[in-house]
Amino acid sequence: MNLQTKFLQIYANLPLNQRAEIVVVVDNEPLTWNAARIEIENNTDKGQEILEKLVTLGIIK
Repeated sequence: MNLQTKFLQIYANLPLNQRAEIVVVVDNEPLTWNAARIEIENNTDKGQEILEKLVTLGIIK
């Protein structure tokens, strides 16, 4: 299972109000779960960086 799929599984199980909370900071920009999902689903460079940071933080294994 790739990192994008793992992220989307975690995202799908989050309560709706928690999706608006900050999950990671990239380039001094705090990103919510919703913003991270958009970047990751669109396969942007920032999306890849988000996935790498989530792995480092232990949010994605």
